[in-house]
Amino acid sequence: MIRIGDYNTLEILRESDQGLYLADAENNEVLLPNRYVPESFKIWDQIEVFVYLDNEERPVAVTDEPYVVRDDFALLRCNQVTNHGAFLDWGMVKELFCPFMEQAFKMKAGGWYLIFCYLDKETDRLVASSKTNHFLDNNELTVQQFDEVDLIVSHPSELGMNVIVNNEHLGLIFSEDIFKDVSIGDRLKGYVKKVRHDNKLDIVLGKIGYRNIEPNAELVMQHLEDSADGFLSLNDKSNPDDIKNELQMSKKTFKKAIGTLYKQRLIVIETDGIRLI
Repeated sequence: MIRIGDYNTLEILRESDQGLYLADAENNEVLLPNRYVPESFKIWDQIEVFVYLDNEERPVAVTDEPYVVRDDFALLRCNQVTNHGAFLDWGMVKELFCPFMEQAFKMKAGGWYLIFCYLDKETDRLVASSKTNHFLDNNELTVQQFDEVDLIVSHPSELGMNVIVNNEHLGLIFSEDIFKDVSIGDRLKGYVKKVRHDNKLDIVLGKIGYRNIEPNAELVMQHLEDSADGFLSLNDKSNPDDIKNELQMSKKTFKKAIGTLYKQRLIVIETDGIRLI
């Protein structure tokens, strides 16, 4: 079955004046218009194409690469707003439609919005929704404490920043655990710090407990090695903000890192900083 709103690997069936007709294993056909036809091809060759609905709501295959595919999230720019809803730039000739009822906040032309792209069952059209929480579920978690996870920064809250976890769950990075600039739509790696009794997920951007000592120690070593004299004007008595600005880590994490380096006799701790041995 040809999947609307996604990449499909199809077989070249025949050539016509309009382009190439492609088919899947069930002989469902779709047209690849002339503008997308490769310079050289053979009948029965396989080709990967993206399939969506054209301006006349007909399935069409293209070789363009969209900014988002069906059942995925992306940060998109709103090109225009009409009486029907908003139209978003997703890298295709036909813009992606976001109805008013699917807008968490009223969209404005020129604004950027995190959306979920899905196939509307009533119209069989691809649409966008900025109500991204509606497409996340924490009832049955597929992650556990200390797991490394893929994150998409979703939206701020009074406690910190909400994130989409593995494209399936909603998580939260508390403000005190954010040590670098993050923006809506950013894709990051993170770790599950805690799974709460109600299945809410606490997320951090660095490894937890003893798991984060070694990589952060390596980060400190890199800064020392990159400095001209192997010296860093930070130590366990430094201001937390100075550590955060220089290394993008908390003072607690920094102290663990330099403690590891000190025990391994890689550094000496001086009154005004640390130095490579």
